[in-house]
Amino acid sequence: MGSFHIDAKVGDVAETILLPGDPLRAKFMAEKMLDDVVCYNKVRNMLGFTGMYNGKRVSIQGSGMGMGSTAIYVNELIKTYNVKNLIRVGTCGAIQEQLEVGQVILAMSASGDSGANTAYFGGMHFAATADFGLLMKAYETAQKLNIPTIQGEIFSTNTFYDDDPNRWDKWEKHGILGVEMESQILFTLAKRLNAKALTILTVSDNIKTGAAAPPQEREQSYSDMFRIALELA
Repeated sequence: MGSFHIDAKVGDVAETILLPGDPLRAKFMAEKMLDDVVCYNKVRNMLGFTGMYNGKRVSIQGSGMGMGSTAIYVNELIKTYNVKNLIRVGTCGAIQEQLEVGQVILAMSASGDSGANTAYFGGMHFAATADFGLLMKAYETAQKLNIPTIQGEIFSTNTFYDDDPNRWDKWEKHGILGVEMESQILFTLAKRLNAKALTILTVSDNIKTGAAAPPQEREQSYSDMFRIALELA
């Protein structure tokens, strides 16, 4: 018996899981980087896979776009499948001009506009942070792999489109590196449910400068991000 949105048996999902938003990216990276791969979920085409990486069992699960979708999978993965380590691997738009496309970011914390967080804490603001142990291991792993990373704060939003041209100015001023759509609720739920979480991002574009990478460069950067995450398993 699986959960509402994941058609897998308990035990089919590894204790450490990577969470790309795009299920097709989950499929591509599982088939490219894991051995003995098994697809354990096809519900709503939100594909999930378990395989072996350097002798260690690891899963990769699509989580969709936005904090609502992410929250569903994070809840079910922890509560039903006993996942202990959740590592988001995705892209972000940089809001600091000096950040180049392809830069890998290790997120220390995630500010954001999650309605769930507001409800959970009665209108007060919870500081949603990554697990320090995973963060430190990711940093050390990146150094061993000679992959440059930058560590800092990010912003998670539920509204991809907005009419305010100065929307990110205040966040840029306060040192936020980039914007994505999932990490705030991931960090909150991991703390709430006694699991560990981390986000590793690749800068896909720079909102301030308008820079964007061609597909081939983005693919290389994504591979770097996944290599760091998989080594943590």
